[in-house]
Amino acid sequence: MASQQIVGNSAQMGVQQAAVLQQTQSQQQQQLSQQQDFDPVHRFKMLIPLLKDSLQNVMTVASLNFGHNAVIDNGLNTTEKGNDAAVQRFDKSLEEFYALCDQLELCLRLAHECLSQSIDSTKHSPNLVPTATKPDTVQTESLSYSQYLSMIKSQISCAKDIHNALLECSKKIAGKGQGACN
Repeated sequence: MASQQIVGNSAQMGVQQAAVLQQTQSQQQQQLSQQQDFDPVHRFKMLIPLLKDSLQNVMTVASLNFGHNAVIDNGLNTTEKGNDAAVQRFDKSLEEFYALCDQLELCLRLAHECLSQSIDSTKHSPNLVPTATKPDTVQTESLSYSQYLSMIKSQISCAKDIHNALLECSKKIAGKGQGACN
C-alpha cells in the first residue's frame, strides 16, 4: 500500500513538472516565432535548448508511463487520474520532440544551401567591380567594368545554352509521348 502511494505521489509530481515544462516550452516557442530573424544558424542555436527540454520531457513522461505500467503489472489499484494523464501525454510529447527535430533539420538544410550558394557565387564571380568613387582607391583584386561586362555576357550565353538544351529535351520528350499515344 505504501509503495502504491509513493508511485502515485511521484506520478502526480512528474505530471505537474511535465505541465510546467510544457508551458515553458510553449512560451519559448512563442518568443521564437515572434522574432523576425531569418538566419538559419541563429535559429538553430535558439532551437537547441528547446530540443533539450523536449527530450527531457519525453524521458519524464516515458518514466511515468513505466511507473504506471509497473503499478498495473503488480495488480495494484490505479484509479488515480494522474496516471492516466501521463499515459496520454507521451504521444504528444514525442510529437513535439519530432517537430523540433524537423525544424532543426530544415535550419541545417537552409544553412547548407546558403553556404553552397555563397561558395558558388564566390567561385563564379570572385572579383567585384570597384565601387570606390576616387580612382586612386581602386582595389587590385577587382575587375574593370569591361572585364565585368564580358564575364556577365559569358554567363548570359551559358544560361541561354542551358535554356535551349532544356527546350530541346522537352520537345524530344513531348514528341516521344505523342508517338506512343497515337
